Amino acid sequence: MQASTDRVADLREVPAAVAAYLREHDLPFEGCVSPEIAALDWNAAGLALRAGAARPDDPVGVTTVFAAIAETGTLMLLSGPDTPATASLLPETHIAVAPLARIVPYMEDGWDLLRRERGELPRAVNFVSGPSRTADIDQQIVLGAHGPYRVHIILYG
Repeated sequence: MQASTDRVADLREVPAAVAAYLREHDLPFEGCVSPEIAALDWNAAGLALRAGAARPDDPVGVTTVFAAIAETGTLMLLSGPDTPATASLLPETHIAVAPLARIVPYMEDGWDLLRRERGELPRAVNFVSGPSRTADIDQQIVLGAHGPYRVHIILYG
């Protein structure tokens, strides 16, 4: 789905992996990060990531993933105080952090996991299957039309 992936052994290695991706693609080292993972050592990796919702000018958003759906390569993200939806929707680059243990075979398994663990639905559940795209004009694919131009997934565990 035009997303790229990387894998690290431990969650603590994520900041260095994010910095390596941004460096490789000559992208800014600033933006926002979901409060859920804000305590990671982003500064040691040379990153200036602010915890919280994205601002319109944030070039990078780093988020966690509730579940990753193997069948479709889709990420399941939940909105909430520690997981603001804007961090995956507003920045031009979305970097999603997903534990290997949260990869489920099918979308139904993601919903089952949500029901078991949360009981009730969050305000929003967003599904991300790569960069935003459209072919509205002359059937030409345009990336980033309604969201990020790039989606990078870092798997850990």
